[in-house]
Amino acid sequence: MTWRRERWSADHPLPIGVTKRAQVGELVRAGDMIAAGARLAGALRVPGARRLGLSSADFERELRVRVGSDVVAKTVLARVGRRFARSVTAPIDGRLLHLTADGDLYIAPIVDRWTVRATLDGVVARSDDAVVEVEGEAWCLQGAAAFGPDAIGEITLGVDGPDSDLAPSRIDVRLAGRIIVGGARVSAEVITRAHACGVAGLVAGAVPPAGLRVVYGRPTVLCLMGFGSAVLPRAIFEPLAALGGARAAIHTASARLFVFSTADVARAEAASPDIAVSGEGPAAYAPVDRGGADPDEAESEQPAQSEEELTPSANDRSSSER
Repeated sequence: MTWRRERWSADHPLPIGVTKRAQVGELVRAGDMIAAGARLAGALRVPGARRLGLSSADFERELRVRVGSDVVAKTVLARVGRRFARSVTAPIDGRLLHLTADGDLYIAPIVDRWTVRATLDGVVARSDDAVVEVEGEAWCLQGAAAFGPDAIGEITLGVDGPDSDLAPSRIDVRLAGRIIVGGARVSAEVITRAHACGVAGLVAGAVPPAGLRVVYGRPTVLCLMGFGSAVLPRAIFEPLAALGGARAAIHTASARLFVFSTADVARAEAASPDIAVSGEGPAAYAPVDRGGADPDEAESEQPAQSEEELTPSANDRSSSER
């Protein structure tokens, strides 16, 4: 689990009923709509050619609505005559699905509409009725598991240190639409409050398994290390803190956090690879063991004075001592 900036790809599976999707080569930003569609109920058959007294071929020429279009109740679908006009109208709100060989129409009511939004700044590499794939460059942090839909928002730090738990009192409606970094643990109460306040996502070291029972679809929850409680390493937490305010996205299918920021920001704040974390406090460090170092060189690196014996410098001595 490390921060890496490179070119990534994110697949966005599409439900059935696609009506609009981005085309290959199109430039998109995280949060842009790349596909849209609707879920339909059982279709209703509407007599067409027989009602107007036309053949199937003639009825198709008289259609005023293209197959696949959305219609509202009482919309005129086809009409013939002037003085004594005859027409076929839509009995319900829905979508005109099909024109049969006998000249009849099928209309299905729309149950729900859906949209899919990109989770990467980049270009569309693949687009079909099954999936839209976007490729782009970003900082990425691989997590252990993610729950909920894809989330896009601004990163906001919600804790004071990597070993702190996110308190419910720190979440309010001012954080709506943001991705909150929750430190070591987020509880079920935090998830419930975040849902009520419209928070887009929660990122933490771990989440108690019982807390996942209250995932309402939003906010999206990203567990970086597992379940229960886990203190985030400083090499992970410090770049998150430094990237506060940057645009980010949680890709649920791959359990990845993408952050769209310049490379210098995170590199400057990342912990040195020659430092290892030890102790209970967040500021406790221990030097990395250098087994292959020269013993003479190691002795030269030791301080000349210890805390027990402090020898004053020449400038600090009195004139009598000199």
